[in-house]
Amino acid sequence: MSPRTPVGVGSRRRPSKGDLTSRAILDTATRLLRTRALEDIAVDELASGAGISRSTFYFHFASREAVLHALATSVLDELYEAASSWLRRGSEPPEDAIRRALGASLAVWRAHGPVLRAAARAVDDGMRAFWAGVGKKFVDATAQQIALERAEGTAPDGPDPRSLAAVLVSMNEQAFLARTTARRSARKDRDLVDTLTWVWLNSVYGR
Repeated sequence: MSPRTPVGVGSRRRPSKGDLTSRAILDTATRLLRTRALEDIAVDELASGAGISRSTFYFHFASREAVLHALATSVLDELYEAASSWLRRGSEPPEDAIRRALGASLAVWRAHGPVLRAAARAVDDGMRAFWAGVGKKFVDATAQQIALERAEGTAPDGPDPRSLAAVLVSMNEQAFLARTTARRSARKDRDLVDTLTWVWLNSVYGR
C-alpha cells in the first residue's frame, strides 16, 4: 500500500465527487432563481440541471428549501461581514463606518439578489423561521452597537435600542430588496446609500 501524502501547511483538499455534485445543484438553483420563485422550481429541474438523478439529489439535499438554506447561509456570512465595519467601528468616524457598511451590504444584495429575495419571500415555515432568525441576529447586533455608542457618549439617548434597531434593519432590508429588482444604476445605488446613511446618522447619533 502506498503511503498517504502528508497534509502540510498550505495544502488543500481536492473537492470530492460529492462536493462537486452539491455545488452543481446549488449553481443550478441560483440560475433558476434569477427568473422564478422557489416554489415554481421542481426538484427534477434541479437534478437535471446538475446532471444527476432525482434520487441522487435527495442524497445531497432533503428538499428545495434545503438548497435555498445552504445558498442563503453562505451569502449571509458576507452580509454580516459587510455590516461589521459599523458593528466594529473602533475609532472610525460614524458617518464613514455607516456609509461603508451600507455600500458593502448593497453590493452583496446586488451580487446575490435572487438568493436573498427567495429567502426573504419564502413561504415554507422552515425558511421563514430561518429568515426571522437572520433578522434577529442583525437586530441584536445593531441594538448592542447603539447601546455602546450611547454609553460612550457618542450617541444621545433616544428610543429603546432594540426598537430602533428593528426599524433600521427592516428599512435596510426593504430598500435593498427593492434595488435588486430594479435596473442597475450606479447613481441610484449611490443615492440610496446616501439616503440610508442620513437616516442612520440622524436616528442613532441625532445628526
